[in-house]
Amino acid sequence: MQVQRKALRVFFWMLGSLVSFSGVALSVRGLQSAMTVFEILAVRNIGGIAILAGMLLLAPGPDRVLRMARPGIHMVRNVAHFAGQALWVWAVTVLPLATVFAIEFTTPAWVALFAVLFLKERMTRFRGLAIALGFAGVVIILRPGLDSFRPEALAVVLAAVFFGIQITATKFLTGSDSTWTIMFWMNVLQLPMNMLANLCLGASPFVLGSLSLEIWLPVLGIAVTGFLAHYCLTNAFRHGDATLVVPIDFLRVPLIALVGWLFYAETPELPVLVGALVVVAGVVVNLAAEARATRR
Repeated sequence: MQVQRKALRVFFWMLGSLVSFSGVALSVRGLQSAMTVFEILAVRNIGGIAILAGMLLLAPGPDRVLRMARPGIHMVRNVAHFAGQALWVWAVTVLPLATVFAIEFTTPAWVALFAVLFLKERMTRFRGLAIALGFAGVVIILRPGLDSFRPEALAVVLAAVFFGIQITATKFLTGSDSTWTIMFWMNVLQLPMNMLANLCLGASPFVLGSLSLEIWLPVLGIAVTGFLAHYCLTNAFRHGDATLVVPIDFLRVPLIALVGWLFYAETPELPVLVGALVVVAGVVVNLAAEARATRR
């Protein structure tokens, strides 16, 4: 019964995460003609800060959340996350949604590689297999050298690299800082980054001036779902290990393919689905191997 309750909690939080990530993509599409990439991300930061501030007022000892144990690692994490998100959001505006989400799932392969390089973790044959299949899946999706090659998709590959750096840095931080601290400073540090980047584009850094009543729904969507996506995913990992959470997370690809088909008449190409399956196979094999090693 305890195991069933645990699995139900994980499923509940992952359902929230899946819906929220799809909501983020839809919100970006709804804002792309009215706002720049950095304005969209700044609105997401403002929404996250507002939600966290409200929740912190109800929490005991909110001052503890504001203390960073490792400011340098926070900065590395958020610079990488800022770059990854900017590339990801831009890709959502120019590529089919299923393609973006499929390539993004190479992030675990990059995390495995960076964990070996920077966290001094051991390179097992299953980790090596996951990395190799991740790269093979990307090649299948991108199809370099063919007429169907989309150079814009390389932005998602680079975004996945930055997300890998971000997750590796998060591993450093979880030993000293709470989830609330990490999420709070994520939004506080990235907001001025997005404002400065928008200024470099020749636009106003004061992103709220770009808001209008016509786009209130996607603005609300990016603010709320942008926060909930990470909040739900974090809680899913709190209630279940990666072997349970990650396979459910892979449902993001068929879900976003359905969303793309329903809202934008996007038909997922067969190589995208095949490449996604190759990437997923590598991650699942590695997760199963590490779960067996943990039980020994």
